[in-house]
Amino acid sequence: MIKVLICGIAGHMGGNILELLKGDGEAEAVCGVDLHAPENFAGKVYKSFDEVSEKVDVVIDFSSPACLEGELEFCAKNAVPAVIAATGHTPAQLELIDEYSKKVAIFRTANFSVGVNLLVKLVREAAAFLGEKYDIEIIEKHHNLKKDAPSGTALMLAESANSAFEDKKPYVCGREGIVGARGREIGLHAVRGGTIVGEHEVMFCGEDEIITLSHSARSKKVFAAGAIRAAKWIAGKPAGLYDMKNLLSEL
Repeated sequence: MIKVLICGIAGHMGGNILELLKGDGEAEAVCGVDLHAPENFAGKVYKSFDEVSEKVDVVIDFSSPACLEGELEFCAKNAVPAVIAATGHTPAQLELIDEYSKKVAIFRTANFSVGVNLLVKLVREAAAFLGEKYDIEIIEKHHNLKKDAPSGTALMLAESANSAFEDKKPYVCGREGIVGARGREIGLHAVRGGTIVGEHEVMFCGEDEIITLSHSARSKKVFAAGAIRAAKWIAGKPAGLYDMKNLLSEL
């Protein structure tokens, strides 16, 4: 049985992971790290990684970037792989993740949905096929409590499209005022409202036609299920930085 530590266990995603792990024959939640403890959880919840005493096989992190340094130190010290599902990391924090991936296995992606990762692949192929004659605009929609914008998934989609152009297209996040004619940029636009789980739309706008690729998540459970799948997959893996492409290639 794979023993899981959930960072952010009292949050919405932590609750989804706990629910999905109930009755799971391969993995179980044994403890968590959070400022608060969820109801109906028998395990211990610590306020920081320094306090954790249990032996665990993998960490699933759906918290905030503020926990990152302590988490990585804990994982490296105890040879415990990490599934980092939090978004909104700074460039310096992303460099820190890369540095620690040389010591311990780290699974990081902006979105754990299989459907979204298929969308990423399709966007890259469409951008390569359509080329410079089509303008690319990305619209993402999320609930009114999401803190970062644009979403990590929107940036992942932009990077996928930009890879067809050797990453030479700049990103423009929203437009305001007299901005003049559109250039070679990839436009990113964020909508925040209500309880929208997550919607992403990539528009390829050409002369007299528009091609749209999109994904809509109906429940946050799809992300929790993907993170659990990643946790089972990465347990026991050697040091390195992994993502959904690695996992899906073995299915």
